[in-house]
Amino acid sequence: MASATATFLKTISSSYKLISTKPSPQITQLSSLGQISSSSSPFSNRALKSSTPNDSKPFSTTTNAFFGKSKHENPSDSPKPTKVQELYVYEINERDRGSPAFLKLSKKEENSLGDLVPFSNKLYTGDLKKRLGITAGICVLIQHVPEKKGDRYEAIYSFHFGDYGHLAVQGAYLTYEDTYLAVTGGSGIFKGAFGQVKLQQIVFPFKLFYTFYLEGIGELPKELTGKPVDPTPSVEPSPAAKACEPQASVPNFTN
Repeated sequence: MASATATFLKTISSSYKLISTKPSPQITQLSSLGQISSSSSPFSNRALKSSTPNDSKPFSTTTNAFFGKSKHENPSDSPKPTKVQELYVYEINERDRGSPAFLKLSKKEENSLGDLVPFSNKLYTGDLKKRLGITAGICVLIQHVPEKKGDRYEAIYSFHFGDYGHLAVQGAYLTYEDTYLAVTGGSGIFKGAFGQVKLQQIVFPFKLFYTFYLEGIGELPKELTGKPVDPTPSVEPSPAAKACEPQASVPNFTN
């Protein structure tokens, strides 16, 4: 019995060795395929290493050309002028334009939120020697300030300078103190303008003095940059400017 069992175990052991040492035909075939694919596949490590340096430069060039990243794509582009130029302007209400108009939308006796004030007044150069044009815009009453005997408005308006173009401004307009408004753009020689403008209340609502601090534009014409007259309640434009005589007004001044 013991000898029969031993013989049986030897037979099993020999068969197991034959199975484990003889490679499967399927495994042999897969191994061969693996050798072929590893030597010929374009995605092998060797192929990636050789192609990466050559491909990176054309890809970068193509991307830059498509999205305009190249520094040489737009040689005509130039940065906006950064010089700050001062422009002085008087706004004078000569009581001949029906301005301002008070639209009491709040329907309250005292000035209240929502009341509107459209306006248009005459403009003169800072030296009061030339007629420039007009202002045109609207103020929205934001707050009545009785302790300061005035009001706070949000103002949106333009300064029209005949053939020279116009400047657009927006911001707070306080009837009881000086304020600064933003210059939001312009046309003509003022195209691309930005900066701010100081509004000085001389005699509300009849005389105002503005100091523009302009950036982003070319050199201002000399006839716009004369030495300003100090703002006082008694300032008046020259008789020639008031009469809009040719030598005392800008070309095609806005009226």
